[in-house]
Amino acid sequence: MNILLKIFDFNYNSYYYIHNNSYCNEDNKMKTIQMTLDEELIIEVDKIVKKLGTTRSAFTRIALKKFVIFIHEKELENKHILGYKNKPIESTEFSIWENEQIWID
Repeated sequence: MNILLKIFDFNYNSYYYIHNNSYCNEDNKMKTIQMTLDEELIIEVDKIVKKLGTTRSAFTRIALKKFVIFIHEKELENKHILGYKNKPIESTEFSIWENEQIWID
């Protein structure tokens, strides 16, 4: 339970800076939306929010923010992979540093 409470800190102003985009809730401007969820998911979420002592809305806000971060991280990883596919490492690219390395046995 303590781990969940650390992951889902519901009493804070959130700042997320990703790729020069900021996702923040500093001024508490929120918009009400309607969502359609399957009943099993609602039951599970209700169990979790009860344990955490929070609300569906707070839980959903944090979950969505964390997933947005996850998606941006995956996009960066894919960009990184594509960069190495387009310009692979050359065999001599890092060998210049081999004599500088200290290996402790």
